[in-house]
Amino acid sequence: MLRWVVLALFISVCASAEAQKKKGKTKTQPLSRGWGKNIKWAKSYEEALSELAKSQKPLMVIHHLDNCPHSEALKEAFVADKSIQKMAKEDFIMLNVVEETGDQNLAPDGYYVPRILFVDPALTVRAEIVGKYSERLYAYTPDDMKHLAANMKKAKLLLHSEL
Repeated sequence: MLRWVVLALFISVCASAEAQKKKGKTKTQPLSRGWGKNIKWAKSYEEALSELAKSQKPLMVIHHLDNCPHSEALKEAFVADKSIQKMAKEDFIMLNVVEETGDQNLAPDGYYVPRILFVDPALTVRAEIVGKYSERLYAYTPDDMKHLAANMKKAKLLLHSEL
């Protein structure tokens, strides 16, 4: 008797999963992950590097976690700042990652989130473009959007002055 109950339960779970799949209920998260839906986001670090070589635009890498309150607060401020959104859309290759890339150059002072780094087309992490905090050089808070915008402009200027 127990076998029949387990079998019936298994069949109903499978049928339910198949019905949800047919209805399209399984959603994949957009590449923006909420950081700006009008921005073209790279799918992976490798794709971002490939696009970087073709476009000659700097790469901006945002390291964050989905359930981190600091990452969420930074994301809200990032999305709300129209000048940052405009620069991100027009002047940068953009990548946001919730998993570490394996490239230790993208963690020059440690693996913490949120952190934002800039990479130039020569594949050099621009270590001199930092946030305000000496203990976490690449960290930004929601109050740092003017500083982040200035750093984005600096990344663009460095790129054009060095070409």
